[in-house]
Amino acid sequence: MAQKPKVDPHVGRLGYLQALVTEFQETQSQDAKEQVLANLANFAYDPSNYEYLRQLQVLDLFLDSLSEENETLVEFAIGGLCNLCPDQANKEHILQAGGVPLIINCLSSPNEETVLSAITTLMHLSPPGHSFPPELTAAPVVQCMLRFSLSASARLRNLAQIFLEDFCSPRQVAEARSRQAHSALGIPLPRSMAPRQR
Repeated sequence: MAQKPKVDPHVGRLGYLQALVTEFQETQSQDAKEQVLANLANFAYDPSNYEYLRQLQVLDLFLDSLSEENETLVEFAIGGLCNLCPDQANKEHILQAGGVPLIINCLSSPNEETVLSAITTLMHLSPPGHSFPPELTAAPVVQCMLRFSLSASARLRNLAQIFLEDFCSPRQVAEARSRQAHSALGIPLPRSMAPRQR
């Protein structure tokens, strides 16, 4: 387990966040990286930290961590992005940095928390009634949501259903149903998420 960064209590929030970022970048310990990324994701929940996190390029750190093989790092990174993306400046940064494909890739995670955060992040990036990048509701994403809407997990099932109803047109859903019949192009359900029996 990582130790708290050694920070002078008088340096304030920015100094503390900088110490976390520095520790993440310098440590060789996977456990320390996980703990630091979890802390940064928690700080991302508070809008008063948004400016500091942008200044310290934590959004890019989270986006970069989505490509890690370590599923725990991916879970905390997508959780941090999910916490940050309700803010318009953060949302624009994620979109301009090419974050959408990285977030969509998280839909294939075996970790349910990662998948839930990825869906929620996509929803934050594409508010209903607004224009948004077409890849957010591309056929593979809609097919994936159809598959998730059959999940035994009520949280995953309900979130996927909301995505389908609020972010996809009836035509997109019908086309996705006719193309794949819930196979979602090989995107598996998260662990222990077998389809509900009807």
